Amino acid sequence: MNTIFKTLAATALAVASTVGAAQAEGERYVLVSHAPDSDSWWNTIKNGLALGCEQMDVECEYRNPPTGDLADMARIIEQAAASGPDGIITTLADPDVLSGPIRNAVESGIDVIIINSGTPDEAREIGALMYVGQPEYDAGFAAGQRAAGDGIESFLCVNHYIAQPASTQRCQGFADGLGVELGNQMVDSGQDPSEIQNRVMAYLNANPDTDAVLTLGPTSADPTILALDQMGLAGDIYFGTFDLGGDIVGAIRDGVIEWGIDQQPFLQAYLPVVVLTNYHRFGVLPGNNINSGPGFVTADALDLVAELAGEYR
Repeated sequence: MNTIFKTLAATALAVASTVGAAQAEGERYVLVSHAPDSDSWWNTIKNGLALGCEQMDVECEYRNPPTGDLADMARIIEQAAASGPDGIITTLADPDVLSGPIRNAVESGIDVIIINSGTPDEAREIGALMYVGQPEYDAGFAAGQRAAGDGIESFLCVNHYIAQPASTQRCQGFADGLGVELGNQMVDSGQDPSEIQNRVMAYLNANPDTDAVLTLGPTSADPTILALDQMGLAGDIYFGTFDLGGDIVGAIRDGVIEWGIDQQPFLQAYLPVVVLTNYHRFGVLPGNNINSGPGFVTADALDLVAELAGEYR
């Protein structure tokens, strides 16, 4: 663990020790995500949850729908609430599907923090304590403005989780940042790596004048790296992505990917545990929501990120 995290851990442990002497322990928190089992990006979320719970000396559990089905996620939230935890940390991947179960949990007296998906306004509307995450449209818009400054006018957005509205918000924000229509520049790639690779190649073969490719995380970025390499376009076509992972970091270093948008998933799980524990033990709560991103990771500052990618970044 690097120096920053060692310092953070030591500080949190000291706080936890003081808390243990002054307050009863035994808080229990459940984090419910929308991620399918196949999405390795969420390992960083799990690491943040585990470290936060260890340091604050609380019991925690991670739950998710194995296939990413949001109706299944809604049932998991209901089950988590029925188990009577002190708090639920959850994503708001689709307000139409998830707002009801989350609002019911709040009304039953369970404190909720929304992370990752959704917006601060949506979190407030359903009664959550706060929001910790990256507003997805804003992140996409910032990426689009950055790409526009680099001369980009057209793109392919590889959407591997089109059932989640936040994914489309990323693509739409990018298009708006460029000042162009999204139209058919977004494709539903699915989550199978071979299918993603084939669909990227098919689109670029049919649209050879495409200036750029935007992917929404390692699930779509990793096969796209392979597709561009097979087509002889690696390093020649403008390529940006959301989120980080080992292959993404390597592609940034090699000049294949221009930038990765880091929403700092570690903080999205770690901070809610700290916030909830201090709220339940001392009644203190930050006055504002926490934007964990976006931050652009480029080849200019890659060493520390590369060391921690997939674990804490």
